[in-house]
Amino acid sequence: FLNEERPIQTLRQILTRLRETYCGTIGYEYMHIQDRDQCNWLRERIETERKKQYAPERKKILLDRLGWGEMFENFLSNKYSAAKRFGLEGCESLVPGFKEIIDKAAEMGVEAITIGMPHRGRLNVLANVVRKPLQTIFNEFKGGPKLKEELGNESSSYTGSGDVKYHLGTSFDRPTLRGGQIHLSLVANPSHLEAVNTVVTGKTRAKQFYNKDPHGDKSMAVLLHGDGAFSGQGIVYETLDMSKLP
Repeated sequence: FLNEERPIQTLRQILTRLRETYCGTIGYEYMHIQDRDQCNWLRERIETERKKQYAPERKKILLDRLGWGEMFENFLSNKYSAAKRFGLEGCESLVPGFKEIIDKAAEMGVEAITIGMPHRGRLNVLANVVRKPLQTIFNEFKGGPKLKEELGNESSSYTGSGDVKYHLGTSFDRPTLRGGQIHLSLVANPSHLEAVNTVVTGKTRAKQFYNKDPHGDKSMAVLLHGDGAFSGQGIVYETLDMSKLP
């Protein structure tokens, strides 16, 4: 695909392009796929002629989103250094990446996203993606009572049974860049990795059913995994087996 319908290139040019494509900041692994058509489909989209270019305004948005994620981690590290929080250090790009998924989904007509994720990085996602009030998160670090007086009518959305702060979930109607709105629901999850998978897919399926959305155009699920848990937990593959249910 690097050479298709393009002028003849030298071996040096081809090798340079291949190194830029496969030895950069993103890795691709697909040669284990037996179906050649599927491999070619992936290669056609990976071995593009030009890298994606972002306009200056778009870069500012991405930088702002990345900054919020990193500043949140730095603040917790300095303010609550002795508290267990399962931070997102080293993976702060999850925040702008997640928001990009949400924006793209909203553009394509999705109205609701149900999210499942482990405890690692959950507080950052709660604060910067699903927008759980920061005062509520900080109060949970202090072990204080629920902030009903501070939050007023919104308090009922964030109360819980007293579980640890990095297990909790919430929901939020998030405005999009184009002036629309999309409903986000982050499902509560125990420390048992991947246990939330079927809860998220079941909740999404219920939304599709009751909203008369048989093709899943308006409701979608997003599941985040760690490498080890994805490979080692059988529930991951059991959930994938149900993906083709009518």
